[in-house]
Amino acid sequence: MNAMNWPAIYPELLLLVMACAIAVVDLFVADAERRITFWLTQATLIAVALMHFVMFDTERSVYAMQGLMVSDSLGHLLACFAAIACAVTVAYAQPYVGPREMLKGEFFTLTLFVLLGVSVMVSANNFLVVYLGLELMSLSLYALTALRRDNAMATEAAMKYFVLGALASGFLLYGLSMMYGATGSLDHQRVFEVIGKGQANQSVLVFGIVFIVAGLAFKFGAAPFHMWVPDVYHGAPTAVTLLIAGAPKLAAFGMAIRLLVEGMLGLAPDWQQMLSVLAVLSLLIGNLAAIAQSNLKRMLAYSAIAQIGFMLLALTAGVVSGNTLSAGNAYSSALFYMIVYVLTTLGSFGLILLLARRGFECEDITDLAGLNQRSPWMAGVMAVFMFSLAGIPPTAGFYAKLSVLQALVTTNLPHHLWLAVFAVLISLVAAYYYLRIVKVMYFDEPAPEGAAPAERPGVHALLAINGGAVLLLGILPGGLMALCTAAIVRALAS
Repeated sequence: MNAMNWPAIYPELLLLVMACAIAVVDLFVADAERRITFWLTQATLIAVALMHFVMFDTERSVYAMQGLMVSDSLGHLLACFAAIACAVTVAYAQPYVGPREMLKGEFFTLTLFVLLGVSVMVSANNFLVVYLGLELMSLSLYALTALRRDNAMATEAAMKYFVLGALASGFLLYGLSMMYGATGSLDHQRVFEVIGKGQANQSVLVFGIVFIVAGLAFKFGAAPFHMWVPDVYHGAPTAVTLLIAGAPKLAAFGMAIRLLVEGMLGLAPDWQQMLSVLAVLSLLIGNLAAIAQSNLKRMLAYSAIAQIGFMLLALTAGVVSGNTLSAGNAYSSALFYMIVYVLTTLGSFGLILLLARRGFECEDITDLAGLNQRSPWMAGVMAVFMFSLAGIPPTAGFYAKLSVLQALVTTNLPHHLWLAVFAVLISLVAAYYYLRIVKVMYFDEPAPEGAAPAERPGVHALLAINGGAVLLLGILPGGLMALCTAAIVRALAS
């Protein structure tokens, strides 16, 4: 057996080499629009996405780097969609970052390092490797948030993000050290075996899992660990906000599956209770706070908190009365929900980026007033995204919410039934602030200084594809759900 097994990590190696190469090439680019840097970055992201897609259809897990990394269907699916999310983000961001003096080589190379951190996290087979991937991703995001150095709000957002991110990392690292002390190993499989045999101190394990779940909640942005989310979404440049709202969510999901499911499934009764509390608080706080927002980015931030809460509900339904018969259904529903949310968020913030112009940030809900009169097509696309976030058919968001509710109800446990009822009722509340945006676009009078669509044919086409995908996945969700199910089942079987 080849202990290093380099082919299993070719996508990560390509990302690392190209990030360094693009940083050097950009030093010699004289073009103010950075076309060479942009296209090299896009080519790298597309190549990485294709590599993960080709490597997805593997029946068994392949280990690399002396067992520190695992190449399996789950990691490839998450990394593939993360690469697509980064490519779409860079495409949406290019017209925005230029007038704001952010169109620099650092923007592109740091985006690649964000994706590299994501890829390491979702493919990690060791606690320390998970942490290294997390820090690589987080530090790159801190730097991107502060990239607009002359902007006080961006600097403040970066500081808050850094301080709370460091706190989250501390929680997670302390929890992982407790798990190591209790089990004597950092490898997921060995930890799983020790917990399953009952050889570890149960009180130490539970104490450790509390810190790990708290660290994960920080990275998800779940309540009550959500303090950084609204301020960072609001203060960061919108292009960076889009990056934070996309691929890192997939990374957080991958980290949760690797740590909680693959490593600590024997402690599921404990961490599922914690996730249930986090889900209820996130749905309640996120949706109620979003109603009071007048800033569009802050509203979408609280919406993100609520959406994460809905996804966490599915993770609570994997182990029922000590058996894992419903695990495949529950975790695949959560994965489908996460992918659909990221896809919808990309379009929502992408449209905001397209509506912004020099000296004008499309940030207030009133900036969208009368958008239907200025551009009926863009108003329609934004309505599709809002309907999806609200869970209105025939959008992908409806099927995603339905699959999570189905995963809860099929357990036949009373508390899961109550959670499903609560989720439906709070979703009705959430529909208010999503439909308010539709009302503003279609029925309010346009303001003289309101949003005016820019002429960007390429971005318009990408936005159309984005909106079409949200609709298509709502009408024909079977293909993506089959991929999610296959990835989860193979991960559980390994």
